[in-house]
This record gives sequence, structure tokens and C-alpha cells, in this order.
Amino acid sequence: MPLILTPRLVLRRWRESDIAPMTTINADPDVMRWIGDGSVHDAEQTRSTMARWEHGWETEGFGLFAVEVRATGELAGFTGLSVPHYLPEVLPAVEIGWRLGRSFWGQGLATEAARAALDFGFADRGLERVVSIAQVGNDASERIMNKLGMRVERATLDPYCGRAIRVHALNAPATADRSP
Repeated sequence: MPLILTPRLVLRRWRESDIAPMTTINADPDVMRWIGDGSVHDAEQTRSTMARWEHGWETEGFGLFAVEVRATGELAGFTGLSVPHYLPEVLPAVEIGWRLGRSFWGQGLATEAARAALDFGFADRGLERVVSIAQVGNDASERIMNKLGMRVERATLDPYCGRAIRVHALNAPATADRSP
């Protein structure tokens, strides 16, 4: 079971006790503005989504981490890797994504967590390329993608809600010890 420590965060698997704080995050219209059609999620939707995230770990060998603040133990949100089945035109692909509660914005936590998740994907899971997808107008997420070294690869539409999106991509760093 992967556990990743960064200077300020713990990236870990999900717990039952994460449902309530993640529901609070998912119920915030400002947080959900750029997710799908912008609808908020209730506790049952959050529980179901978290179960899918955990299932991803079992089927793919990677997934979305719960992001916990080391100093306080608070759940800040998530970051991690998933297959973007909702956007078949980019498949096969692995996507990095994140969602943090509003009180955790503007502190560099999403970038710190995403860097750690990318390192995990490239070094521990042998991924060769990762994408990230943002709705046009979600400048905050696109700034994080740029900080991670990702570059716009294509513009398209989200097939479920029709919103304009941009697909960013990053190749694994070349290292002498990577397997072919």
C-alpha cells in the first residue's frame, strides 16, 4: 500500500473517515465549478466515487491518493493517477488530477502533491507519459500543469458536458536506470 510523504503532506489510500471531509469539499460550488458540468456531489455520490477510486488501485496498480496535511491530519482533498475513460480520444493514457478544499488553495499544496504523484507514476509504476485535462478557464489548474512541466497537447470538448477542455502532457524524465 503506497504511502508518500512530502514536506507538508501525506499521500495515502482512502479511509472511511475521509467520506465526511471529502463530501464537504465536493459540496462546495467553487471547488466543483470546473469538474464536469459543475454540479456538487452529496455524501452518497462521494462514497461511490471514493469506492471507484479505490477500485482503480486494485485494477490499475495506481490511483487517487487522499491528501492529508501532515501538521494537522486534515484531509485537504486528493491527487493522483487514473485512466481518463471519459475522454476516449486520448486513450490509452494515464491522467494526473487533483481537487483540494478551498481553504487549502493558494499554498502550493496541489503542486506539491501532484509532483509526488507524478514521481510515483514515473519511478514506481514505470509510466512513460501522463496527461492532465482542464476545462478552458480553469487557470489555477493550468498553472499547476505548467509548474509540473506539462504542455498543451490538444484542445477538444468534454463529451459528457460539452465544455471546452485542454489536454496537457508530460513524458517521463529520461534516467539511466529506467527499464526499457
